Amino acid sequence: MTRPEPRPRICDYEGSNYRTEFWENQGRDYEDRVERIALRRLLNSKGKRLLEVGAGFGRLTNEYQMYEKVVLLDYSLSQLQYAQEHLGQQDRYIFVAADAYKLPFRPGVFDGVTMIRVIHHMASVRTVLAQLRRALVPGGMFILEHANKRNIKSVMRFSMKKQDWNPHDLHPVEFVELNYDFHPEYIRQELQAAGFSIERRIPVSFFRLEPVKKTVNTSLLASMDGMLQSTGLLYAPSVFVKSTTLGSGANNLSMSSIFACPECGGDLTYGDEEVICQREGLRWAIRDGIYDFKAPLDDN
Repeated sequence: MTRPEPRPRICDYEGSNYRTEFWENQGRDYEDRVERIALRRLLNSKGKRLLEVGAGFGRLTNEYQMYEKVVLLDYSLSQLQYAQEHLGQQDRYIFVAADAYKLPFRPGVFDGVTMIRVIHHMASVRTVLAQLRRALVPGGMFILEHANKRNIKSVMRFSMKKQDWNPHDLHPVEFVELNYDFHPEYIRQELQAAGFSIERRIPVSFFRLEPVKKTVNTSLLASMDGMLQSTGLLYAPSVFVKSTTLGSGANNLSMSSIFACPECGGDLTYGDEEVICQREGLRWAIRDGIYDFKAPLDDN
């Protein structure tokens, strides 16, 4: 008997104050600005339906105005609730609480996917990339940001024997539980294995040092970082990668019903407060406009 693969560990931000304790008024205006610079350079000029994986409280969602529909997906229902309050109940936004290892979507329903500041929490990179590849149309755009283990600071610390792990080694390093740094070559290999072709890579956040950020004007730092991004020197703390999907596959962009059962892939029947898998009978809640696919409802 074949045993099912164990579920990868999940980093859950449910109930956290990530927005106020990490981003807002926390000295990260520089990081926010340079990430937007990179994202704007990589995004396509137009698209039909984009999936934002790990959307959180919607920090970057306003960058996707060129897409007709934007699906915000996060494992944390509370983060999505804030995003919903912030963005409003616009028809162009769909809010989904779900596990990125088990995406609740039909094949080929997106022509764009972004995943920013998320994959460093993923214990199984290969699993999540396979899920995203399946959800994209052939030739679809995928923008991935990953933490770079081969950054200048880690290279210097290793050379001075102040750091045990080797930044030049291709294997990911888990420096804190469910917090990984990746070598750019490792990410390239994993993207290729999943059926993606890399178009461009941009190094980001060269000046992510507290003494520098406190001393130099944020706008100047962002401008300087923007210039360095064009060098392609993959030694910054963060790397943005734009890829396209290879090969053939489904193209369901015209479908109005994008969802499928995350457990079996079956069709769903829609009600006011729940959706039901037609194949397995599993029920999933709709909570104040947020599709909750984290766990099926208890029948009791």
